[in-house]
Amino acid sequence: MITNASSLTFSNLRQTFGLKLNSSDHFFDEWLNNAQTLTESELQGLDRLSQNYAYLSQEEPPLEEVVKLVVVSPLLDLAGFYQFPFLVKAEVSTNIEVTDEANAMAVQGRIDILVIQDSFWILVIESKPARLDVTAGIPQALTYLLSAPNLQSSCYGMVTNGREVLFLKCDRQQSQPQYMRSPTYRLIENTAERIQVLQGLKQIGAYISDLRS
Repeated sequence: MITNASSLTFSNLRQTFGLKLNSSDHFFDEWLNNAQTLTESELQGLDRLSQNYAYLSQEEPPLEEVVKLVVVSPLLDLAGFYQFPFLVKAEVSTNIEVTDEANAMAVQGRIDILVIQDSFWILVIESKPARLDVTAGIPQALTYLLSAPNLQSSCYGMVTNGREVLFLKCDRQQSQPQYMRSPTYRLIENTAERIQVLQGLKQIGAYISDLRS
């Protein structure tokens, strides 16, 4: 049986992959404690992102492709993911096969944006139209994180609807895969939280680079 990743729910992920929420992990509470202060250029870039989004959403909520262009792409640029040692790919096909005594299932999908370092998946980004709640993209993003090839390490994800952003961390080193999620950050309406989003992206990149060096 073939299933599309976009149709999976939290219940499906628990039943099929044994994935559970680890609410005791404080990674997202602590990761900004040592975050570097953003430069004036980076702050201006965030302001421009916010202004562009506000302008384009005057008539109606932006569609997913506009969210990618106006929000996701500038964030990746400001975070340094368009430069060495990172590689960015778009619309990446993925597949997970699950087999038990009763049946077999293949979960297929297409990752909106994938950031890679030396074939190591750093960040899976799932974008949704602005009219949807940002949490609607969590199950799909977690499915992609479960399909990542680096089985011995944690993978990170980001979900956004343009107005809001949340981060995910998936750990498959345990006997049962676990995931953690950040608070939901208001990217457009709150300056402080907008800054934290970019700091968080930069922290993920720095953390993985240090881990891989």
